[in-house]
Amino acid sequence: TEIDWKAYMQEVEGFANGTLDYTQLKGDTGPLVYPAGFVYIFLGLYYATGRGVNIRLAQYLFAGLYLLNLLLVFRIYCRTSKVPPYVFFFMCCASYRIHSIFVLRLFNDPVAMAILFLAVNLFLEERWSWGCLLFSLAVSVKMNILLFAPGLLFLLLQRFGLLGCIPKLCICALLQVVLGLPFLLVNPLGYLARSFDLGRQFLFKWTVNWRFLPEEVFQNRAFHAALLVAHLAGLGLFALHRWHSSKENILTLLKDPAQRKPASPPLTVNNIIIFILFSSNFLGVCCSRSLHYQFYVWYFHTLPYLLWCTPTTKLAHMPKVLLLGVIELCWNTYPSTVCSSLALHICHGLILLQLWYGTAPTPVSHTTPPSRKHTAMSKKAQ
Repeated sequence: TEIDWKAYMQEVEGFANGTLDYTQLKGDTGPLVYPAGFVYIFLGLYYATGRGVNIRLAQYLFAGLYLLNLLLVFRIYCRTSKVPPYVFFFMCCASYRIHSIFVLRLFNDPVAMAILFLAVNLFLEERWSWGCLLFSLAVSVKMNILLFAPGLLFLLLQRFGLLGCIPKLCICALLQVVLGLPFLLVNPLGYLARSFDLGRQFLFKWTVNWRFLPEEVFQNRAFHAALLVAHLAGLGLFALHRWHSSKENILTLLKDPAQRKPASPPLTVNNIIIFILFSSNFLGVCCSRSLHYQFYVWYFHTLPYLLWCTPTTKLAHMPKVLLLGVIELCWNTYPSTVCSSLALHICHGLILLQLWYGTAPTPVSHTTPPSRKHTAMSKKAQ
């Protein structure tokens, strides 16, 4: 269980010793393939744990991170009021794999996700600039956070229009430049190629979701291109038919909100924000080229919302709990099998069908007169 932790410590040890060429930072599992935010955060853990030796202390720190992550997730769910309370038991106590990812294996994935959920909380508070800053910080720890990016871009356009969202995007880009600057000054191409390598090949033996395919198909570039097309198509369909809440053309999102007809009030509907962000990420997970066991944390805490955001009768609760159980079983099957990977895709497909047929664009009321509350929130959003 110490393999990845030791590799992380070896990777940041090179930076601690003065190495600024990103291509020279490596560990037992291979070269460093994460952006610069990962280096700074795990460098702090490197020194806090006696150069990575005190693994027990690291586990205590990650246990604290786990509790903080749960607090942030619960706060999001309290704002949406969609998920029945008993489901939180499964989120807290019924996932061996999630506990292992946090406390046993000490992966960087939960660090990135905790920062992401903090950013989501800021979005719900209408603190968009701070939220974008934290979102970019999460990306700098691990790139899977980019799966939320299409949804965030849609929300920024909906909230601010094209010109208004440019400063928010600049915040995201500027933080990446600042964090990566020491490495960019020494070997810019090496840093960009290693930390933002979108074409990296994955090993077939670790895949959780594509075990039923022959290995030559799994590694085929045409298969990867097909998944990318499916991902983009899914995002486009959801943006047009599930995220867009106005009867106007979607291109009206490019206009300033004050110039739209009718004018849009500030985006304050919590469920719209969460639905767009979580469904954007889920589409990316469904179309991922490969899912490894630690990737479960990418969407585990969003699954209850995705399952219960649609209208539910009392009799329909049990199938949703069953879906959570089957997904958990698939992620706990090691090594993955043809049956477990097929079952995972079936569960993902059922959730997608529910999101498509069980939800509809929520009309944003344009009749609400301006109020002091709206004015205050608009100022806060800047």
